[in-house]
Amino acid sequence: MKPATNPTNKTRPTVRKRGANMATGDAVGAADLARRIGQRLRDERMARDMSLDDLSRASGVSRAALSQIETRKSSPSISVMWKIAVGLGIPFSELLGGESENGQVLRRADAQVLRSPDGRMESRPIAPAGTTPWVEVFELRLSARSTQRSEPHAVGTREILVVLSGSMRIEIGDSAYDLEAGDSVAFRADQGHAYINSGASEARAHNVIIYPRA
Repeated sequence: MKPATNPTNKTRPTVRKRGANMATGDAVGAADLARRIGQRLRDERMARDMSLDDLSRASGVSRAALSQIETRKSSPSISVMWKIAVGLGIPFSELLGGESENGQVLRRADAQVLRSPDGRMESRPIAPAGTTPWVEVFELRLSARSTQRSEPHAVGTREILVVLSGSMRIEIGDSAYDLEAGDSVAFRADQGHAYINSGASEARAHNVIIYPRA
């Protein structure tokens, strides 16, 4: 999903007190995320016998950026992770690591929350990574008066969005759908699409992503 800056809402810097637990937790979480993604990226790339240049061509992410991610010198944004996943031909959540097994549990406190650069969009996996290679489930939280744009996913990918609270407008190609709490929409996600919250309060939704079977 490719974050888009909302021109009507300038990003405000987050101010936190030095030594605050939240700041420490965020830093630890970000470091762990960068480590897992970097290792997973390298493992998946090597398994496919792809060079950094090969993956760069397949994903549209520069070779330098891929190298920075693999060596854990930077943590990728949501949009960059989507591009890498498409380039590798794997589900998005596989970049977060994790393996499927009977009775696998994902605790809410353990789920890695991903945020757009402006902090107005959050995506939290609500199914253990690797549960199935064809389906992923996320909780989306979109701040008031915000837009989240997504580039096309892999050919054949579909999404089902169920609005839990607030309202959300979904734009898919030339079509648009206005959804209230309890409404849902299913659509092809291999085309550009956008999630828009024009309301005065946060919107929450469950997003089911279904990948084509090889």
